[in-house]
Amino acid sequence: MPKMKTNRGAAKRFARTASGGFKRNASHRRHILTKKDTKRKRQLRAAHRLHTADQRAARRMMPYC
Repeated sequence: MPKMKTNRGAAKRFARTASGGFKRNASHRRHILTKKDTKRKRQLRAAHRLHTADQRAARRMMPYC
């Protein structure tokens, strides 16, 4: 049986945590930043946890993480 392939797009977006979850970056930080206030941009810098409903899909996309 061949090896399973890691979804490279998911591998670039998600990282596994020590407790088995996934962390991700926040969206809305690429462009049109002038109208967003400083507090909002600062809070978007922090890493967020992937929602529990999406963790099963992330595990299937990254079998070796």
